[in-house]
Amino acid sequence: MNIGLVAHDAKKNLMQNFCIAYKGILQKNELYATGTTGRLIEEVTNLNIHKFLAGHLGGTQQLGAQIEHNNIDLVIFLRDALTVKHNEPDVNNIVKICDANNIPLATNVATAELLIKALDRGDMDWREMYR
Repeated sequence: MNIGLVAHDAKKNLMQNFCIAYKGILQKNELYATGTTGRLIEEVTNLNIHKFLAGHLGGTQQLGAQIEHNNIDLVIFLRDALTVKHNEPDVNNIVKICDANNIPLATNVATAELLIKALDRGDMDWREMYR
């Protein structure tokens, strides 16, 4: 499965900890991330991650294009919902694109854990027929 990983600045440490905790599952999949998030995850996990540009430099749009082309099966986007971002339209666009293309999306760590555990159980195998 192809997994997209994105985290706002206030959630980057949480994303790192999440990836450390679920490294065993994540390493069995192809990982894609916005630039800074991907670099930070790589530093603490040694996972191989395809990195797009930093989110504010167009990485969120690059990830969105991959979602639209059905190249991403699952997105974990740890959002800081309490702070307004200057690239908020790009952030909202990821959510909209996932909804429009039936891509499972977690925007908080609780839902991310549910999706990762489902992935490990094989509950996400239905995505194979979409490709």
